[in-house]
Amino acid sequence: MVPRPAVTKAVIPAAGLGTRFLPATKATPKEMLPVVDKPAIQYVVEEAVSAGLDDVLMVTGRNKRPLEDHFDRNYELESALEKKGDAERLAKVRESSDLATMHYVRQGDPRGLGHAVLCAAPHVGDEPFAVLLGDDLIDPRDPLLQRMIDIQQQHGGSVIALMEVAPEQIHLYGCAAVEATAEGDVVRVTGLVEKPDPADAPSHYAVIGRYVLDPSVFGILRTTEPGRGGEIQLTDALERLAQDEKLGGPVHGVVFKGRRYDTGDRGDYLRAIVRLACEREDLGPGFRSWLREYVGQELTGDGDS
Repeated sequence: MVPRPAVTKAVIPAAGLGTRFLPATKATPKEMLPVVDKPAIQYVVEEAVSAGLDDVLMVTGRNKRPLEDHFDRNYELESALEKKGDAERLAKVRESSDLATMHYVRQGDPRGLGHAVLCAAPHVGDEPFAVLLGDDLIDPRDPLLQRMIDIQQQHGGSVIALMEVAPEQIHLYGCAAVEATAEGDVVRVTGLVEKPDPADAPSHYAVIGRYVLDPSVFGILRTTEPGRGGEIQLTDALERLAQDEKLGGPVHGVVFKGRRYDTGDRGDYLRAIVRLACEREDLGPGFRSWLREYVGQELTGDGDS
């Protein structure tokens, strides 16, 4: 059997306006909002690198220059930290610029996720590639992306990440119709619907923000008409691939049951910060102690803390 082309490149769409976080995102990209002491986008790039993908293309838009600056060198800051002898902070500053080989392309018109992925075609070429959405942070102890790459190398075609959600939440996601396979965490995707009404959803399996895609998706996206919300939906292109394997191979799903932090919603963003802070060795003990005290006071009504 001829070896399949290796997955070596990651695409991170980051052109969204972040309207759910206004006014904080009026002048600051939502991807740069800190999760504890590191911007959300850095977690995503680190995930790609940990899966062996150190060639990263970020699809950006207007007012996204801070993303490029964050992954670039800051010689003035580094020099100041060196003069102070602050080796710990100097290492943290240099960490983001040493992570990966970063590339950038502007989406221009905000025409949806499908269009953002299509902007990556000249960089990706005729190779399978990963897409990571910045709103979903996957705990590094649960290597979802590596598992997806392994399945793509085994079966070809495209692989999407799925998570079982409550029926009343399925309208917030793309939803997959699936068939079981011999592997417990892998399903064959036979159809996809973008944000269906719960009564019309083909399953409780929601598409979350990780994909490993066959390059044939570019040709399909070029002819995909705007769908839900007047945008070019990646889900619609994957639906065509799922319906006709001859277009670009099968579509499989990896059912993820690990730790996922959703930073696209204000409430979930706050919960993600609390969870990650509690697990930090340097912050966790003191923060957990304060949190227990605070929650206890709130439950008993014993004043403010």
